[in-house]
Amino acid sequence: MKLLVINPNISQDVTRLIGTEASRSIRPGTELTLATAPFGVAYIETRAEALIGGYATLQVAAEQYRQHDAIVVAAFGDPGLAALREVLPIPVVGMTEAALVSACMQGGRFSVIAISQRIQAWYRECIAEHGLAGRLASIRALDEPLQHIGRVQENQGDRLIELSRQAVEHDGADTLILAGAPLAGLARDVGHRLSVPVLDGVTCAVTQAQAMVDMSPATPSAGSYAPPPTKGCHGLTPALAELVGRQPVA
Repeated sequence: MKLLVINPNISQDVTRLIGTEASRSIRPGTELTLATAPFGVAYIETRAEALIGGYATLQVAAEQYRQHDAIVVAAFGDPGLAALREVLPIPVVGMTEAALVSACMQGGRFSVIAISQRIQAWYRECIAEHGLAGRLASIRALDEPLQHIGRVQENQGDRLIELSRQAVEHDGADTLILAGAPLAGLARDVGHRLSVPVLDGVTCAVTQAQAMVDMSPATPSAGSYAPPPTKGCHGLTPALAELVGRQPVA
């Protein structure tokens, strides 16, 4: 089994964190390919940045999906997830959706621990889109500028744990999600210090991607996720134009 794990951000340091945690979550015989967005921002925290990250992820997937059995979108908010599922013939798993579903399987209400205040509104919208707003106990977030996106765990680890404890004690969280690729691996390291299950989106997504491959789901030929209709296009890479079934316009 071969999994393509795409970081929709441009931060190579974050890709390394993703890769380390993903490697801990694969079964014997599973191979990982890590890819970083070729353009975009250091870390996504707004709707506009998510749109850019989704396009970058789509481009990477178009170029590499044929050599893989499934794809993982490794950024909270799952940029481009629905579009990727619409055009790809292999399973696509997002770390947000995977973490949310896993959290609901372990408790009634969950809290999300985030890396910035600005990110909260977009996270709430993402959770609502999955129909799980009623299960959300809270979103608690760091309120200090990030010095280095690849060192958030080192620089803010104690504060993230304190926010997690507040979510349990004051917000009634039964499960915690440490949100965002920059926090990949932290749940595994600090889970023993907290009183409820702590989930890592990368772990959840990689685990579920392997399960999806095992289930061998059929590629839809009808419904809203059927292959898109052919139409003219301009300015797309050849791989992306082929993936979405478009015909170049001279």
